[in-house]
Amino acid sequence: MSEEKVIAVDFDGPCHEYSKGWCDGVIYDYPTEGVFDALQKLNSKGFKVVIFTARDNLEPVKKWIDDHLTVLGYNHLVGQIDVTNKKPRAIMYIDDRGLRFTNWKDILKYF
Repeated sequence: MSEEKVIAVDFDGPCHEYSKGWCDGVIYDYPTEGVFDALQKLNSKGFKVVIFTARDNLEPVKKWIDDHLTVLGYNHLVGQIDVTNKKPRAIMYIDDRGLRFTNWKDILKYF
């Protein structure tokens, strides 16, 4: 049995422009340029895309994604993209606030 190829994508930043920051958790912005084309390409290459977020309530995130998929003509992706607030097991994490770990000596140079 082969392991599922999951790519985990953070919601705020990589998907939702998030131009004003947190704002009490309101999802106020447009999709990040190219996000749905990219998710479609990943999906067509056999990757399972999982959107992850630190938000407690996932329903507004799911609705925002499905609404934009529908309006922008990506209806075939509705229901194909999972949303979670738990870090999923994945082969890659795409996050605008991530820092690639190499070793602690290099990491501490950032702080």
